[in-house]
Amino acid sequence: MTDSDKITIREAYAAMYCYLQRYYELTGADELGVLLGSMSLLPDGGSADPAAWSDWVKAVEEVRAGVVDVDLSLKPKEKG
Repeated sequence: MTDSDKITIREAYAAMYCYLQRYYELTGADELGVLLGSMSLLPDGGSADPAAWSDWVKAVEEVRAGVVDVDLSLKPKEKG
């Protein structure tokens, strides 16, 4: 990754929003619509639900700390 490939936290937020919005357009999932509403940014730059931005920043911090595993791993089904 080069410096020109890097994006800001706000740009990453916008990219995630765009991705989820496209998925919402395909599925019409109500829960996703609610999430997008809370994630929408207001004219002052804050999110409609301030906790949404806070949760996003926390997620970024966890990724930067290396505690997020996005690799697919299949686990055997537990018996019982």
